[in-house]
Amino acid sequence: MREPRGMDRPGQRSLRLGRASIPGQAYFLTSVCAERRRCFADPAVAEVAARAFSAPRLWGDSAVPCWVLMPDHWHGLLVLGEARSLFAVMQRAKAVVSLAVSREFGLRPLWRTGFHDRALRWDEQLRVAARYVVANPLRAGLVGDLRDYPWWHSEWGLETLEDPFH
Repeated sequence: MREPRGMDRPGQRSLRLGRASIPGQAYFLTSVCAERRRCFADPAVAEVAARAFSAPRLWGDSAVPCWVLMPDHWHGLLVLGEARSLFAVMQRAKAVVSLAVSREFGLRPLWRTGFHDRALRWDEQLRVAARYVVANPLRAGLVGDLRDYPWWHSEWGLETLEDPFH
């Protein structure tokens, strides 16, 4: 599926170069808050956003085995389904989370235009990428123990992901 080309900003086209939407492919994704604002440093805002990101209907037939919400960005792993392109899935996710946060807190715009994606190889990179995603709060010094950080999700148990961090 082709992505819209109408309202490009400088650099937007280069973000899409080489982007492919391959059903069944795993992607490492990053979406950054507008102006790199620390919107999710406020626990109330983070709670609303986390609830929206956790809603299974949000992702359609795509799967998100893990994600983390940082003060100024979101990281996640996504396994693309058949129904929508990568662009459409991320556009919907950002719009739904934006609407939820905007309704309660009036934060607009919530997200920077676009997102970063990197296709992953299942056999070698998926578990490594999951460790990277959930360890973000530790590397950023937000917590000393991941159990103390509430804004993340992983289908893999913490014990499976924890060892490389300590």
